[in-house]
Amino acid sequence: MTTTTTSTRSQGLLSLFDLQTGLFAKALEGMSEKDMQNRLNTEANHPAWLAGTLVQQRFRMAAETGSGMKQTKEELFVGNKGIEPGAGYPTIAEYLSDWNRISPEAREALVKIDDQKLDSEIDMGPFKMSYYEMICFTIYREASIIGQLALWRRLLGYPALKYG
Repeated sequence: MTTTTTSTRSQGLLSLFDLQTGLFAKALEGMSEKDMQNRLNTEANHPAWLAGTLVQQRFRMAAETGSGMKQTKEELFVGNKGIEPGAGYPTIAEYLSDWNRISPEAREALVKIDDQKLDSEIDMGPFKMSYYEMICFTIYREASIIGQLALWRRLLGYPALKYG
């Protein structure tokens, strides 16, 4: 899908965004709901939390459009919360539904963001960064989480993530 962004700085980020949009569903493909919360007796973040925090991140990105949409069970992920033992995390179908609902809005926000907004500063509490730096980190984090989901696939005995 070819789109010209308002800022040339976000063009490469848009390409990564589009790639990762398709990879998310592939990372969850065929996994059981039970395995989504399997931590293999470790303290690692389970696939359900990883998927939810990734979807929540897209909702935050889309907030630039003012859509006001919320993720299913957003309360489990808002404010970068960690895993809540015993919590009823969304199903794979709910994650995918939310992902498919919010991705066009988040993409539109990325397409329309201009240089003035990209250069503006965000106060992150202990430090400050530009919107551009935040979007770069967001896109990086998406790739990281999809990679973690791909690893969980293998650890739980599922076939490797298919890129094609």
